[in-house]
Amino acid sequence: MYQPDWSVIPQNMGLFLEGILLTLEISALALVISIPIGIILGLCRISKNKIISFLATTYIEIMRGVPLLVLLFWIFFVMGRFLQLGPYWSAIVGLAAFSGAFVAEIVRAGIQSVPRGQMEAARSSGMSYVQAMRLIILPQAFRKVLPPLASQFIILIKDSSLVSVISVVDLTLVAKNLVATSFRSIEVWTFVAVLYFIMTFTLSQIIRFLEKKYNSYD
Repeated sequence: MYQPDWSVIPQNMGLFLEGILLTLEISALALVISIPIGIILGLCRISKNKIISFLATTYIEIMRGVPLLVLLFWIFFVMGRFLQLGPYWSAIVGLAAFSGAFVAEIVRAGIQSVPRGQMEAARSSGMSYVQAMRLIILPQAFRKVLPPLASQFIILIKDSSLVSVISVVDLTLVAKNLVATSFRSIEVWTFVAVLYFIMTFTLSQIIRFLEKKYNSYD
């Protein structure tokens, strides 16, 4: 009969902490990179230029249609071969490219939620389209997209567990290695599940606080 031995957890706490830090680091960097990608794609998505809109839509649909695992493999084994990215940057590029498509839709929805009269009023006052977008539309849209962007960070943290397949020593790969050496799969994977829950639950509570704060300003 299987006898649980939880001593494997405190004995390897340093490895778990390193995995957590790398998971958060990769997720945060991927989000930071995906935000400008998403803003540009979101603006291109609603562009009146059909070619620009088509290209942005095509990128978004491809990224949303290709599984993240396949995308990570392609970047690591194909693109990484030419650019010498390595596992770490292949993971960040893959997550950012994938997340950028979803950020683009968040940005697009945020911009389109701003009343059209705001743009018309800005243009009638002499502003160019770029000025109106930068000074009037985007600041208003930012308030609306902040909670969904924070939610996207939570999704990135969970999606980042896939980067272990390209040898990034994140929390998931730390767990795989410990299971392979200690044969304590129940204890290790249970603890890792708890760690992921703590990270995502904490962030979700922060998001709820931000939503209440911004809703109180409306």
